[in-house]
Amino acid sequence: MIELDGMLLIGSADANVGKTALACAIIRRFAGIRDVVGIKVTTIKAKDGQCPRGGQGCGVCSSLQGYCSITEETDPNSRKDTARLLAAGARRVFWLRVMRTHLEEAMNVLLDTIGRDAVSICESNSLRQVVEPGLFLIVRNRNTGAWKRSAQQVKEYADKIVVSDGTGFDFDVSRVGLPDGKWLLREHATAIILAGGESARMRTDKSVLPINGRAMIQVVYEQLRGTFDQILVSADDAKEFAFLGLEVVPDRVPGQGPLMGIASALQASAHEFNFIVACDIPRVNLHCVRRMLAEAESADMVVPRTNDGKYEPLFAVYRRRALDAMNRTLASGKRKISDVFGRCNVKFFKLGDADWLMNLNTMEDYEAFRKKCDAQIR
Repeated sequence: MIELDGMLLIGSADANVGKTALACAIIRRFAGIRDVVGIKVTTIKAKDGQCPRGGQGCGVCSSLQGYCSITEETDPNSRKDTARLLAAGARRVFWLRVMRTHLEEAMNVLLDTIGRDAVSICESNSLRQVVEPGLFLIVRNRNTGAWKRSAQQVKEYADKIVVSDGTGFDFDVSRVGLPDGKWLLREHATAIILAGGESARMRTDKSVLPINGRAMIQVVYEQLRGTFDQILVSADDAKEFAFLGLEVVPDRVPGQGPLMGIASALQASAHEFNFIVACDIPRVNLHCVRRMLAEAESADMVVPRTNDGKYEPLFAVYRRRALDAMNRTLASGKRKISDVFGRCNVKFFKLGDADWLMNLNTMEDYEAFRKKCDAQIR
């Protein structure tokens, strides 16, 4: 899998849903601010002269020589999609025609031309099978439930499903950000970093242990910054975390564990949707977070569960409407987060083999992670 934080990938559920129109709108937003490369990918299943859409065919598939062809668009005035990207303000635009079986190989050839650090907007569904972009949007038509096969295969990876009604989108392009050449989508949600634990097994305050010269809680915060409208810290000592410049929310009743911390922070949150993360989980997979936020549209809580059946309630999404169930659980004398599950609608989110999700509970955990980080920057 090719990791490209600088690529915004746009797919489509079906033909003619406005994929290029959305790409152009985002390009216009950043024109004059950043150099953006436009890319259109046409994936070819077979060069046998048969059009995959039916009908006579246009010759695009049958005329391909070798496993790929890369053409640079130079005319912004033609009616082609690549020309529209150029006219919208893209610095350069490329059309990649490629055999489906050689997607990764062809993408590496194109990256040799544009540079692996290039900021790009690319139109494709199939490319998501070999590329992990900074942001992946899929456009669908409000009036049809059709999903073509290439879209169905990558639907689960979408950071956002953008709905088109033929004249516009239910999507605000101003929510798209590009800090440090990495695509981000600002969510109408709050992130809450839990830092109120006693760190008993660590035998020291884990939240400020250094990772690459920064406190662990700062490492977590920097991954969340730009993705949430609001970020809160759940902790009792506001002075300890003043260096972050964030609002610190103390527990209503100290010493009652993380459930009280979550409930207190939800009370202070400005949003219905809230992502909870413990300060000792130093890696935040934003793709996973966005998918959990989407799942929360039909649940009170979205809690990840690994292949071995373990769940992680301190890397989860909580809706503010679950606060009543939490308060009733606390009032009954119960303190476990799992005690709330029976009082509200909980959706368990299948993580699979998420080796990035780790808790640094002990000094041994911390030292192993720190050494790994040191080795990566050498």
